[in-house]
Amino acid sequence: MRATLLTCALAVTLFGAMPALAQAEDPPAVPEPSEPAMTLDRMGGILAALDPDARQDGASFQLTLADIPVIVITDPRSDRMRAMVPIRSADGLEPDELMRLMQANFDSALDARYAVARGRLWGVFIHPLSPLEREQLISGLVQTINLARTYGQTYSGGAQVFGGGDSNDIYRELFEELLNRGQEL
Repeated sequence: MRATLLTCALAVTLFGAMPALAQAEDPPAVPEPSEPAMTLDRMGGILAALDPDARQDGASFQLTLADIPVIVITDPRSDRMRAMVPIRSADGLEPDELMRLMQANFDSALDARYAVARGRLWGVFIHPLSPLEREQLISGLVQTINLARTYGQTYSGGAQVFGGGDSNDIYRELFEELLNRGQEL
């Protein structure tokens, strides 16, 4: 009984002091953004630097990177963007392959994902629009392209690869090439 009362008294003392302790601490500092917010115009400039033949239609873009067609759709009012690469028809996807796609989404697709929409298998990168930074955009595009390139093999976004293979160098080459194209932005 005495131990129970002592435990209750200790709990009241500790938890009663918690609000005072919480108020005494300074709130965590919010980091300053390292670059301006992503806007439709800014994204358009970055994508045009990556592919001078990129086309804009309203809030969407079509471009080609590493011989892969890429569609980027934005919704500034909802503060969202989506980059998409068509991979194949979804017709005929077997349960084992769908399972493999879900496994890749968990461990090797990284920030990109496999998705099915409108009867097609896609590689997609989805992100809030305004906090998206230039390098994040380029990395997301490269990962999405790599999902298409590695479909049926490693199912990898390519940014992080375990082991001593060549995949990491291939990813790094494309990432550096695209970063350098958009350097002035």
